[in-house]
Amino acid sequence: MDPNPAEKIVLSKDKIQVLKKYTQEHKSKAAIQIINSFIPFIGIWILMYLSLDMSYWITLGLGAINAFFLVRIFIIQHDCGHQSFVKNRKAQKIIGHACSYLSAIPFYYWAKSHSIHHKLNGQLELRDIGDVTTYTVAEYKAFSKAKKVGYRIYRSPIVMFLIGPVYYIFIHNRLAKIKMPAFQKLKGSVILSNLVLLGLFTILGFTLGWQKFLTVHVTVLTLFSIIAIWFFYVQHQHEHGYKQWKKNWDYVTSALKGSTYYKVPGLFNWLTGNIGIHHVHHLNPAIPNYNLKQCIKENPWLNKYPTTIGFIDSLSLMSNKLWDETQQRMISFREYYSLERKGLI
Repeated sequence: MDPNPAEKIVLSKDKIQVLKKYTQEHKSKAAIQIINSFIPFIGIWILMYLSLDMSYWITLGLGAINAFFLVRIFIIQHDCGHQSFVKNRKAQKIIGHACSYLSAIPFYYWAKSHSIHHKLNGQLELRDIGDVTTYTVAEYKAFSKAKKVGYRIYRSPIVMFLIGPVYYIFIHNRLAKIKMPAFQKLKGSVILSNLVLLGLFTILGFTLGWQKFLTVHVTVLTLFSIIAIWFFYVQHQHEHGYKQWKKNWDYVTSALKGSTYYKVPGLFNWLTGNIGIHHVHHLNPAIPNYNLKQCIKENPWLNKYPTTIGFIDSLSLMSNKLWDETQQRMISFREYYSLERKGLI
């Protein structure tokens, strides 16, 4: 017998309608964001390169800062994929591709997989596209010992927040592994992206010196990958999230309850393109990142539904491993085995 589905969030038509106001394009805001993202990134990258003659620790410190600027650049790419950053299709493609050659994440292919994440976020039938694979308590119980060990390794902090992000940036995004028909025609775009990156890397490697170039750029990409995956994890792996089978799933509830409002200090919110306001982004992905703060300021009702969490509190989310359908929340492995010993699973 299926557990009772979570209570659905129902919004009036006027509340849905009012959000359209914030989908409006602001060319000046978009232009300013491009300038204050790309110029600092390039400037700090050059400083990282020059600092190698003094100390790699200086390079690493600068890399940590520059990784956040790369996150900001990636949010521009992300918005172009949603066709929200600017409305001109040609400009979207040019800006999106320019960002992708810095983030090393293919523009078209990633945008397609991300759109599926938005359409089906929290649907238990599809958890392997654009999401962190999360099994239910019932599924985990039915696993063999070997599969349980494999899942525990996958969900361990060192894999989830270090090995996984590095694999995602340097290997996963070089491959076109999704077998759904809609992705078959996009395989060429992944190959083309790889060829362009190879060409750029070759030119810069020979011009700047392979060792120095790779040291600087691999440092930035590695730190960027860790920050990006951490934010994505916090946005959808919170305790009182939303995961349902298709028959019980609801888009609005998935957006507002299945996504957090990650309240980080203002500077980090700016560096990460307001992506912490994730519940609003999922409710209406046509809202560009530069309008999200205005949206929640003028519509405070949006913040009564999601889990609001700060950075210190977000660290505890690392222990969330399994979705408990009975309790409608994420639980840790420790909780799982405690319930199992008590005969409650």
